Amino acid sequence: MNKNYKPETVCIQAGWEPKKGEPRVLPIYQSTTFKYENSDQMGRLFDLEDAGYFYTRLQNPTNDAVAAKITALEGGIAGMLTSSGQAANFYAVFNICEAGDHFVCSNSLYGGTFNLFGTTMKKQGISCTFVNPDASDEEIEAAFQPNTKALFAETISNPSLVVLDIERFANIAHRHGVPLIIDNTFATPINCRPFEWGADIVTHSTTKYMDGHAMSVGGAIIDSGNFDWMAHKEKFPGLTEPDESYHGIIYAQKFGKMAYIQKATAQLMRDLGSIQSPQNSFLLNVGLETLHLRVPRHCENAMKVAEFLESNEKVAWVNYAGLSNNKYHKLAEKYMPNGTCGVISFGLKGGRDVSVKFMDKLELAAIVTHVADARTCVLHPASHTHRQMTDEQLLEAGVAPDLIRFSVGIENAADIIADLKQALSAV
Repeated sequence: MNKNYKPETVCIQAGWEPKKGEPRVLPIYQSTTFKYENSDQMGRLFDLEDAGYFYTRLQNPTNDAVAAKITALEGGIAGMLTSSGQAANFYAVFNICEAGDHFVCSNSLYGGTFNLFGTTMKKQGISCTFVNPDASDEEIEAAFQPNTKALFAETISNPSLVVLDIERFANIAHRHGVPLIIDNTFATPINCRPFEWGADIVTHSTTKYMDGHAMSVGGAIIDSGNFDWMAHKEKFPGLTEPDESYHGIIYAQKFGKMAYIQKATAQLMRDLGSIQSPQNSFLLNVGLETLHLRVPRHCENAMKVAEFLESNEKVAWVNYAGLSNNKYHKLAEKYMPNGTCGVISFGLKGGRDVSVKFMDKLELAAIVTHVADARTCVLHPASHTHRQMTDEQLLEAGVAPDLIRFSVGIENAADIIADLKQALSAV
């Protein structure tokens, strides 16, 4: 694959490179197992001496082709698919953390990830300190401990739409000898490539814009290959010391820049098995082929909707970084000059009750738990995705009780605005 190809070409061409007589379109390798001629061939795979496939719980050719496409889009060195975005974020952190370790995370975070990091992983002995992404360097760095192994954040937070200062966060992480892990789901590599600003590892819920049609759940982890694990050997024993479950292999020595993804595949996927199904990977690849066409339309429509909402007398506030008066507008111009995403948050005068009544009046926009696909949809996070959080936690995460998350689709913008108008007139 030519590394100079533009994103539009990468969306179409990367990942699957058929040889003579092979299918032009990526096939679905719908098989749990793969045949070899003799025992030695299979043994070399289990010793990580040869590359190849032996069981789909670890790797599958369809998945690997799609992971390679996302890796090329992000400008990374290696990637893997997971069964969901939640699994991707869990694996990304768990690959370098174990019981007794700690990591720092932005508190402007999707509710499910907040619960995963703050509750579930805590039960595994991995602690997390949440920080305000807008806090000063000194405040954020005060959260670091001797056992801190990573700094985590979202490019554009869901649903508070905080735009992260990626370069600043990367510098903070690197001053403490840990990688910066970025969830780039909302921006997608079409609008932002965090590796270019110093991030080390990127995750995605491929369920969102990448799939684009609300058909297949999945996740992805992409490694830049830039973090030097051996330079911080004592912090990352899982990568820099022998893995007795694989005959004493030292991933960072044997695989070099590929070590992080190799370990996540050979160890975590082997033991936990959160693989994306080949069928879902196939559907994801179909979505990726139009990602470069859909994302600009999402952004164009969202800008029109944001401007309409801002001018409506029943709307109390609008949060969309594309608006020139938004507090994150300058950061968005720096990191995402071509647009941010198609998601807007806003609140109505009258508070939470009025916001909920308004949502029930929408006709074109559907109330769903999903976000970021071709169809316009809406959600009240305090009642739905963030329901498990206290009011205090909601406010810390930038989720106001009246916040409406409005995911603008790729329908005609005038029709979306007309639906908003009729719903607003009814409350």
